[in-house]
Amino acid sequence: MKRIITLMSGIFILAIISSSCAVHSGMGMSNASLSQNNFKMVRYAKGDVATTKILGLGGLSKDAMVAEAKEELLANYPLKEGQALANMTVDFKTSVYIIVIVTKVTVTADIVEFK
Repeated sequence: MKRIITLMSGIFILAIISSSCAVHSGMGMSNASLSQNNFKMVRYAKGDVATTKILGLGGLSKDAMVAEAKEELLANYPLKEGQALANMTVDFKTSVYIIVIVTKVTVTADIVEFK
């Protein structure tokens, strides 16, 4: 009987630890004026960063995470002369695992080149 109770307790604890919830949110903005047909789409660019908090301690603020994700985007896809970011979006995903909170920020944009 003791083994069954121990086994069931272990399964219950593993089920709690492995379960999580996630919250997604985001916003869009445009950095370039695309009202005229004087540009061409060059590519899609993406930068992301994640932070982990344990018991609410540690990690970066959301503003700092957005800045780092944008910095990564520009490092991976440097803009050339005549290019600009357009249709930029910022997405947040927060996952909660009992005492650990993982927040991921993804910044995406279209790189356009003006004629």
